[in-house]
Amino acid sequence: MREIQSAVITEAVKAITMEASICLEPDILDALVQARDRETSPLAKNVLNILMVNADIASREKIPVCQDTGVAVVFAEVGQDVRVEGSLEEAIQKGVKDGYEEGYLRKSICDPVTRKNTGTNTPAVIHYEIVPGDTIKLSMLPKGCGSENMSGLVMLPPSAGIQGMVDFVVDLVVKAGSNPCPPVTVGVGMGGTFEKAALLAKKSLFRPLGQAAERDDVAQLEKEILDKINEKGSGVHGLGGCNTALAVHIEAFPSHIASLPVAVNIQCHAHRHKEVTL
Repeated sequence: MREIQSAVITEAVKAITMEASICLEPDILDALVQARDRETSPLAKNVLNILMVNADIASREKIPVCQDTGVAVVFAEVGQDVRVEGSLEEAIQKGVKDGYEEGYLRKSICDPVTRKNTGTNTPAVIHYEIVPGDTIKLSMLPKGCGSENMSGLVMLPPSAGIQGMVDFVVDLVVKAGSNPCPPVTVGVGMGGTFEKAALLAKKSLFRPLGQAAERDDVAQLEKEILDKINEKGSGVHGLGGCNTALAVHIEAFPSHIASLPVAVNIQCHAHRHKEVTL
């Protein structure tokens, strides 16, 4: 049984918390370049250039790529042969708190009733999964609420079929317009239960941008939905063109014969996320 000190976990979470808000991953930057190169609207093309300049400045100057540094969402894949010295939950929460403090990141978390700010950007939302092995993988997603607020979930009847699912996803993203700061990444959870579909939608956002689903039929749905969104959507920041979305990622899970849950979690153009394995 391998042991990991809680202090090591805290330091790792602090590091990825700060890095996620400052540096976009290479696949995100590459997708923005490709979007600019195929863009049909001169105004939208100019905005994409500005977004890339902004990302470059943020990385070089070590400042947030967006003023909304989001809700800290952490996925923790914990190996079954790992023992944490101390509390894993407390170690992660402290890492988030320290990262937002030392990184001078905006603290946006407040009580849902009183609306009083917690002052630390905690508690973070943490999802745990027990997996084989003796490591802990921590994935950080600072979720800005311009995009989060445009997400949605529906419990479709099975009679709605695949077409009903496609229509729901496309309509939701198109109606969101410029609110989620497109070009967006669209995470879709299909199947399971009410809460499982939502979790799948968010988890899908960690997949390398544009990497197709393993199942051929699901990958085809991703392409179909992406094409329809870009055909009908309002484009980059609502300014027209052909790049409302950069990618659609679908995660499918078996569901009850009497229901078809579908969740959509939208991510803005600044698709911030970082991972570390201990």
